[in-house]
Amino acid sequence: MCRVLALALVAASPALAQSPDAGARSSAAGAVEVVSETDVMVPMRDGVRLATDIHRPAIDGVPIAGTHPILFQRTPYNKSGIGSSAQMRAFVEAGYVVVAQDMRGRYNSEGTFIKYHDTDATDGYDAVEWLVQQPFSNGQVGMWGTSYGAHNQAGAAKLNAPGLSALLLNMGGINNAWDQMVRWKGAFEQYQIVWAFNQLPGETDDPVMDAMLEKEQAYDWLFATPLRKGTSPLAVAPNFEEYYLELATRADKDDWTGPGLNWERYYEQTADIPMLHVAGWYDLFTGSSIKNYEALSRMKQGPQRLVVGPWDHGGNADTSTGDVDFGPESAIEDFATGFHLRWFDHFIKGEENGVATDAPVRLFVMGTGDGRMNADGRLFHGGYWRDGEGWPLPGTQFTNYYFHADGSLRTEAPSEVTSSTTFTFDPTHPVPSIGNAYEFSVGGFDQREEPRHIGSRPPYLPLRARPDVVVFQTEPLEEDVEVVGPIVVRLYGSSSAPDTDFTAKLVDVYPPSADYPSGFDLNLTTGIIRARYRNSPDQQELMQPGTVYEFEIEPFPTANVFKRGHRIRIDISSSDWPRFDVNPNTGEPLGQHRRVVSADNTIHHSPEFSSHVVLPIVPRGP
Repeated sequence: MCRVLALALVAASPALAQSPDAGARSSAAGAVEVVSETDVMVPMRDGVRLATDIHRPAIDGVPIAGTHPILFQRTPYNKSGIGSSAQMRAFVEAGYVVVAQDMRGRYNSEGTFIKYHDTDATDGYDAVEWLVQQPFSNGQVGMWGTSYGAHNQAGAAKLNAPGLSALLLNMGGINNAWDQMVRWKGAFEQYQIVWAFNQLPGETDDPVMDAMLEKEQAYDWLFATPLRKGTSPLAVAPNFEEYYLELATRADKDDWTGPGLNWERYYEQTADIPMLHVAGWYDLFTGSSIKNYEALSRMKQGPQRLVVGPWDHGGNADTSTGDVDFGPESAIEDFATGFHLRWFDHFIKGEENGVATDAPVRLFVMGTGDGRMNADGRLFHGGYWRDGEGWPLPGTQFTNYYFHADGSLRTEAPSEVTSSTTFTFDPTHPVPSIGNAYEFSVGGFDQREEPRHIGSRPPYLPLRARPDVVVFQTEPLEEDVEVVGPIVVRLYGSSSAPDTDFTAKLVDVYPPSADYPSGFDLNLTTGIIRARYRNSPDQQELMQPGTVYEFEIEPFPTANVFKRGHRIRIDISSSDWPRFDVNPNTGEPLGQHRRVVSADNTIHHSPEFSSHVVLPIVPRGP
């Protein structure tokens, strides 16, 4: 049974006052109310009903007559949070009906919840189809959301739901879960374990059990991976345990083909509607968001736009992440309301508010700050907004920087006939994830081990001091170098093991200063590849020990000014834990190993095997 509740009063907007029934709405109170109908059970094609809240503009407790555009979000995180938000009230004030829905199996909805299931897309289609048939609907539905919220809304677009008119996808929308977000070219993203643990307290009515299932438990269990059925707290919720076990052991790319885990297979049939893809340089969806923009902008007539800021996951209104600050201009302070409304008001209501003339690409280029320590104890890295007509930016010069035996990084190719660097990768002592990683040390940090970073050990030295981190860096730069675009590392490597990982990290090296006497090694972006997938994402091929193979590592794109006096650095290693699972080097089935062995991994940097990074260099902006 649904319930009706008047939630709030909001000032009448000009858009409402000028509508055809303005006289009916201009009551003595002169205000617009939000009237909500909660837990409306909307049927899906298989009979499962999803709990849905409908928030409508009203006067004196009566919904305003006529039809309205709808802004809709489906969420696994409790629709009541959307219903109680200032964002909902702002949207209703602007003349929209706001609809929030619990995904199947979550909170008040029926069915069983399985993360990234194909029903994410079919349920989205069915819900939009139902909404446009309601008497309060004018037939136009916009969808918005962050993270899983964005992924969910993209699902409805993949199946071209009728009436879907515009999307705003913030830090979500998987292009392919094998490439990023669940796996990264074979390596498993372990935040998926933490996510599953975080859902457990809602799956039990036992307060004692709930107390045992706090978030910290997940970090403890990372030390026991790979987890096995019935041996961890996930066993209290079989659907979440199954979700983890399936993702951790599904290894080949052709396992990730359904709409719940793959967008690129559905680009052709995706709704041709305006989409705004919003990403952060320190987010876990950066690569997917940019790839979706890039592909859809080529294939669709509807405007595709891309905005990328220096943010971590959901931090659009923040000026800092980790130990780094980017200045007040880096934040979108009205992101939750005005930023969204500007987009939907133009593409759903047809308002001329400047959106039509916005550049297709808007990027925050990091790195123009003075490097001082600010009042909050953060490095002021700074930056500025830059517009572009496409991705990569027109005029980008893709420049090879080669690895050399002396640890230098230069545009000249190596000349030594045979040259290589070998390090030992011990899976029991992996390189700790310091920055970039969602859930684990999120954002930008000096690349130094500390107790706050999981996996760090005394004496807490810089990562560059580790024997399993091989550093290649330029001399101090004589002039600024602006790097904006995709990053590719072409590595020629060999190993004593049948399987191993190779990682690559791009670092902006600050020189010593009064605030940072040892300098500051700022992580910008990182990537990984599992060796067995070096040739094909769909077929595993173990290595022959000692044989040289070519590996292509694709860290997320970035945008950064390496200032005069700084160094450009690439760190090569074989682990980035706990962000990614540790390769045991044994060649056992992924997610099921019981042994680990150390591997001697070799980086080759000779004329024949000239390992290098390709940097997208652009002319300096204003």
